[in-house]
Amino acid sequence: MSLANRMALASPLVSAITIEAEEFPELSRAFGVQGVPRTVVNRRGAFVGALPEAQFVGAVLQLAGVAAAEPPGDGDGSPG
Repeated sequence: MSLANRMALASPLVSAITIEAEEFPELSRAFGVQGVPRTVVNRRGAFVGALPEAQFVGAVLQLAGVAAAEPPGDGDGSPG
């Protein structure tokens, strides 16, 4: 199951649709699919490639215009 689908299961604010690009060439053209996986957010922005979970979520939030919460700590990436 893709991370986008897992996000949709975890939150009622998120929906995800998985399309097989070769089976739906019209949709592939409409969304500019040239490589897979291609993740489209709110039909406004997109990125291509499999990203680590934290980067994927960050990219989705950025494209959705939602500010990501800062991790705990002093901003240097270390806990507490």
